[in-house]
Amino acid sequence: MGNRDEEDGAMPLSGEGQQSPDQIGPRLQQLRTQRRMTQRALAEPGYTAAYVSTLEAGKGNPSDAALRYFAERLAVSYEELANGVPAGLRTAIRDGLAEANSVMNAGRGTEAEALLSALLDRCADHELLDLTAELRTTLGTFLLRRGELAAGREQFEQAEALLAEEPLPARVRAIRGRATAHYLEGDVRYSCYLLETTISELNGGGLPDPSSLVLLYAAVIGPYLELGAHERATKAATLALDLAPRVADPLAVAALHRSVARTLASRGRYADAETALIKAQEVYQQWEIRAELAQCHWMRGYLHAQRDRLVDAESELRLAAELLRAADATFYAVQVEVELADVRWRLGHAEEAEQLLTRLLASLGPGHGAVHAAAAHRLLGLIRERDDDLDAAERHYRTAIGLQQEADVTGDLADTSRLLGDLLDRQGRTREAIDAYRNGLARLTGPGTTTLGAGPLPPPTIPATDVAHSAIDSGSAD
Repeated sequence: MGNRDEEDGAMPLSGEGQQSPDQIGPRLQQLRTQRRMTQRALAEPGYTAAYVSTLEAGKGNPSDAALRYFAERLAVSYEELANGVPAGLRTAIRDGLAEANSVMNAGRGTEAEALLSALLDRCADHELLDLTAELRTTLGTFLLRRGELAAGREQFEQAEALLAEEPLPARVRAIRGRATAHYLEGDVRYSCYLLETTISELNGGGLPDPSSLVLLYAAVIGPYLELGAHERATKAATLALDLAPRVADPLAVAALHRSVARTLASRGRYADAETALIKAQEVYQQWEIRAELAQCHWMRGYLHAQRDRLVDAESELRLAAELLRAADATFYAVQVEVELADVRWRLGHAEEAEQLLTRLLASLGPGHGAVHAAAAHRLLGLIRERDDDLDAAERHYRTAIGLQQEADVTGDLADTSRLLGDLLDRQGRTREAIDAYRNGLARLTGPGTTTLGAGPLPPPTIPATDVAHSAIDSGSAD
């Protein structure tokens, strides 16, 4: 190979964030002189000394191949030469990210966020956009756990913006986080739309990414069930289970099994749901991830409550809330405790349930856990109605209905509208009762409620997995 003064028609690489010639040139010269190399010694046999001189003067735009050649001659990484990123910095930042996750799992949220903030500063110094996006996605997740939903959503939005020029799979975790934030805020339909759109875009490209799809399918199941789209939730679970054997990330697969458990429970298949839940729990126990393990206990408490095993439900829900608070996931703990209050009420402890719900509502409301806020008001309405405080019961029912209308959770809305209608009818307010019943029924049958429109595109090819299909499509209710 003869000496070259420039790369053979190759364009410089921009996708890896290569800096400008006037930044690369001085760095190239500094690294060369530190090693006491002449320009000729650095250049030959691949390039000429004149070419090195041109680059060091900041007058040439080096190609990717040239930079890799000079980096090898200088015994540095490509990234250190092209971008000034010190050797080992990426590893150090990833180690710091792992430490932040560990600290957060231990319940030291403020310390974890301080670690992330310091890591973000280090990334900013060297324009490490991919790591910056990963750190912001992690910070967004931490903020959602604490109930800082708008701040968390902003972190996900910033992560998406940083990755705007990257392929879609690189943006999936940030998109999923933003959708989760909207879901928790009470904008269930938009969360569903965002996830479905991303799924369709991935599958429509012809080269579906199994890991990304499993994350998205697992995330969309919750919004589907809230909207009453049970068949669509079942299809998402089935497609995701088909893809799961091709996914190397055990935590992503565990999250899928947890969502599948919820799908199975919605169909009354509680034993199958428990089996799926055990698969998820085993992973979280192995990895010692307390917040996710708590979610499994939360789901198991829900399963017990659905089967009227109230003592067992109370035990699981209390444990879930304890683990979540210990992991500084206070917002999720509040949601669990709303369900715990329902169990305590069903066990005959109405006064205790009312006190708990009243306290919890200080942390819930429009745009901030609207679905669980509505559940709390609905339960308070039932408690007040049983005590013949009909005015208070009506206020709680109407508040719940307003929140459910905002969140577009039509099944819950129909149920609360029925309760309000029965209450009004009991007082002889027949016309108002009919309006309440009509409101619930109209939302169930209105445009966009019985269907979400065309479903997301399926993967172009789906491997046959009999076990996956049997886990969702077969079996009978317990």
